[in-house]
This record gives sequence, structure tokens and C-alpha cells, in this order.
Amino acid sequence: MKVSRSVTRALVVPFALSPLSIAFAQDAETSQLDPIVVTATLGPKTVGESLASVTVIEEDDIRYQQPKEFRELIESQPGVSVVPNGSFGKTTSVFIRGHSSDASVLLVDGIRVRSATLGGAAWQHLPPQLINRVEIVRGSRSSLYGADATGGVVQAFTLPQKAGTTSWLEAGGGNYNSQQYSAGTAMANDSSKFSIGINQFRTDGAPVVTNGEDKSYKNTSGVASGRHEFDNGTRLGFTFLNAEGNTEYDGGEQDFVFQVAGVNLDVPITENWRTSLQFSDARDEQEDFSSVPGVFNTKTRSSRLENWLTFGTHEFVLGAEYMVDQVDSTTSYDESSRSNSAFFGQALLNFNALDIHLSLRSDDNEAFGTEQTWGAGVGYALNKNYRIRASAGTSFKAPTFNDLYWPGFGDPDLQPEEATSYELGIEGRYARWFWDVAVFQSDVEDLSLPSENAAGSIPEARLRGVELSGGWRQNGWNLRTVASVGDFENKEDGKQLKRRAENTVRVDLDKAVGSWTFGTTIRAENYRPDEYFDENTFSSVRTQVPGYGVWDLRAQKTFASGLVASVTVSNVLDKEYATAKKDVNADYISAGRLAFLSVRYDFGH
Repeated sequence: MKVSRSVTRALVVPFALSPLSIAFAQDAETSQLDPIVVTATLGPKTVGESLASVTVIEEDDIRYQQPKEFRELIESQPGVSVVPNGSFGKTTSVFIRGHSSDASVLLVDGIRVRSATLGGAAWQHLPPQLINRVEIVRGSRSSLYGADATGGVVQAFTLPQKAGTTSWLEAGGGNYNSQQYSAGTAMANDSSKFSIGINQFRTDGAPVVTNGEDKSYKNTSGVASGRHEFDNGTRLGFTFLNAEGNTEYDGGEQDFVFQVAGVNLDVPITENWRTSLQFSDARDEQEDFSSVPGVFNTKTRSSRLENWLTFGTHEFVLGAEYMVDQVDSTTSYDESSRSNSAFFGQALLNFNALDIHLSLRSDDNEAFGTEQTWGAGVGYALNKNYRIRASAGTSFKAPTFNDLYWPGFGDPDLQPEEATSYELGIEGRYARWFWDVAVFQSDVEDLSLPSENAAGSIPEARLRGVELSGGWRQNGWNLRTVASVGDFENKEDGKQLKRRAENTVRVDLDKAVGSWTFGTTIRAENYRPDEYFDENTFSSVRTQVPGYGVWDLRAQKTFASGLVASVTVSNVLDKEYATAKKDVNADYISAGRLAFLSVRYDFGH
């Protein structure tokens, strides 16, 4: 079977929903600077060849940072602004390129996970301790992934990235009576990958609102995932990840379940034709205990078929997807399920230095009818170091069950939010460093913006900006710098869209010195407008949340016995800052300084 030039190297790509989910290696240092990704095009391409703006967070980066929440990995990355309603497992919104939080897709090993009632994913409950790689693709991807892939797609992978077999035990603790325990084993070789692990993180927590009380969080999670390639080229994979626990918030508490399960079969039909079939089940379950208790359990079941056809350096994809959302709630929705069927196609054309990507998809939804989306991209390698790219596409965000059917709130005639997006980028990649600049704009119609008492929308919005990123690896140094400058406005009145920070910057620097690794992260976001509901006037009041900067430190020592000791200090300066507005008297605030020591014992080979 002939494959594109990006997959002729010796890097093993994680299990994903593509049938071409294994690529073959290149020089280790170069591969980290131009890694192979699968989310942007469904199959393996280097970041440069994907013709998209992509950020990759590798296994080592995750291990060095020792995140307690998934948001720590992605916040202030290029084009990404994260807004939590307090620290430690509280409701978290992720805005990519200014699009709504429920206008970006979260995948776990190719499986979409979200709340059908709220629309967005429960980002706060995805355990980063069980994740081995993250890809962030920015820009329209509805022509590949359907509804809600308007701002971008974030995919987390659970399979190990490094060859070999290892098992581990880990325990750690810090202030706020924070504790973490984990154990597991992982194996990876040329034909197989397997990972099984458990993790528990719990904390008494910190106040989530101004002058509030500490709010606790407990998350017990487990993962089992694997993939095997048989001698005839058939590949079989599976994923199961479950996280459940309890989180307290201002005014109550909530039990939650975050779960994904799926199997994937990839079969070579002929030398030039491969077929991939995936079945998955994703669940978002919440039971609230407050003055108005309630149960909101949603389930998404999907099946997806992809046919990959290869002709020389050209690849074509023809596929279909069927998805059913179901709601089981104490709230009486007018409808409790809806189905969506889709057909899609993609062409990945390569003419030496010129790459052309074309995609088309049609979705037929039981609730709101048919939507067609398209995408087109072109890239040209000026030489071995420089590449320019341009892309355009359409996307849509589906109205949620709350938007459509919430009693006294929903509007069953609400139509999908639609967007047309454009991007122009240029990049330089070298043996030890890279840089990338991207300019983007999205024109959005009927941007959904629910208020406290009705589903609503902004007729027209314009989201545009510039993203810059760069990286350097040499002699144990690993530097990553990113910055974003945006302009996200309501075209009717020119006002900045609420909750989105338009300007962000992040710097990650790590240095390996013998058996030690030292690192730091500095990130900052500017102010963001917000609104709160005034119960006295029964109206929304517009306000402004100040910007902030945060400094984190970390150190790690590896002993010859396989023992690894890690120390992290988040928010070194113990800065209390607001992340969102709650009401006239209170803000949602961050936790202060968190110092955490963990000890991990790796045994294996």
C-alpha cells in the first residue's frame, strides 16, 4: 500500500478514528518539532502537511507539568481562552478563536463526548493523569466532524507514546488537603499498544466566589485502551475511560459521571483501499443537589464508517456517520432523543510541493433538518523549511436540548448557528526550532448566546485575530512560546463578545540537567467582558472582568531505581484573580498557590 510521504517515517501514531492511524518514524528531535497529527485530516500528516493550525502537547510535556485539571494543558494556548467558575472541577468553558464553548468538539481516542443538554463537554472532569497526548486543531472542521466543530477540535489520546513496557505506582499531596493516587501499566511495540490505569484526585478545595467557603472536589477515574495490528494488516482497537465523583459549587454540589467507550476495526480490503468502522458510546451524567435538585443524564451513541482510497500520493476518504443523542432527566423535555445521519468525503492531493485538501459533508438532523458544510485548503512548500497555507470552510453549531426544549425557555424553531471561516498562515521548521503565524476570520450568523431566561442569539458576529507560536529544543532545553491577538465582536453594536479574552500569551520553558528537569510556565490573558443577572431589575448587567497573569514552577528528579519525585508550585505569587462574574457582589475566583509533591515508582523495561 502506498502512503503519503509523512508516513514513511518511524513514528507510531496513537489510535484514532482514522484507518491510517499508524505512521512510521523520523528523527526523534525533528518529530517533536513537526510531529505527526491525525485530528486535522482524520489520518496521519505532519503538522506542516495538515494545512491547519495545530498545537501538540506531547507525553513528556504532560508528565513535566503534572496537571491536576485538563484545562491546565490547554489554557492560553494559541487561540484558546479557558474560563472556569472556580478551581478544582468546577464548570469550565473553552473558547477557541472566540467561538462559543459549545462550538468546539472534544474527542477522546476519536470518540466525541459532550452534554446533549448543555452542548459543551465537561472539560473539568477529563483526568489529565490518564492522558498521554493532546492535539488542538483550530478553525472550522464541521466538514469532517459535523455539528459544533466551528471553533476547533481538541483530541486527547490515552495510548502510550513511547516504546517499551512499564508499570507504575504514584502518590502525592499538597495544600488544600489535595491528594492524588494512581497505578497502572502500559506497553507499546511495533504491532501493539495497551494501557490500563486508575487515578484518584481529591481536595478540600478553595473558595470559588469572592468571600466564599472552600468547595471540595473528588474524581476517581480509570482507563483501559489498546490497539493491535495483525499480520494481515487488520487493526483492532478499543477505548474505555470513566471518571466519576463529586464537586461542590456555590449553592450546592453535584455527582458526575464522564465516560467514553468504543471499538474500532480497520481492515485492508485491497492494496489501495482500507475500511475503518467505529462504534462508540459517550455519557455525561449529572445529579445536582441544591435548592432545585435535578438529574441530567445524556448519552451519545455513534457509528462511523470510513473508506480510505490511495492512488500514488493522493488519498480519498468516503464515509458515513450515524449518531443518536438521548436525555434522561427529572426535567420534562418535550423531546428526549434525536438522531443525526451524515455522509462526508475528503480529498488529500499532493503534487510535490503543492498540497490541496478538499472536504464536504451533509448532516441530516431529526430536530433541525439538513446542513451542508465544506472545507478547502492549499499549502505550498517554498523549500524544505518554509510553507505557506490558506484555507476556508463553513461550519455550524447545533442547538442543544436546552436551547430547543427547556420548559419555558427553549425555542423549538431555533436554527443552527452558521459560520464561514478563513485562514492564512506561514511557518518555518528547522532541525531544532520552528515558528508559525496564522491570521484568521470567522463570520458567524445567529451566534447562540443564551441569557438567564431565554434562548437567544446575535444575528451577526465577526471573530478575527492573529496567532503566533514558536518552539526550540537543544541540549536539554525545551522552549514553547505562543501569543494570540483577537477581535471578537457583535457586528450589530460593535461590542466585544462576553467571556472571551482577546489577547493571551503563554511561555513554557523546561531544562533537563542530568537526572533533573526544571521548568516554568508563565501565562497571561487580558480583560474580558461578562454579564450577570440582576434579580432586582430582572435584566442582564454588562461588566468587565480584569485580566491576569500566572507564574508556575516545577522540578523533577529521576533516580536510578525508577523512582521519580516531582514538585510543582502553581500560582507561585499566590495571586487571587477573577475568572468570571457571578453577580453584583461576587466574582468566580481562582485558587491561590498550590504546592504539590508526588512520588512515582516506575518498574518495567
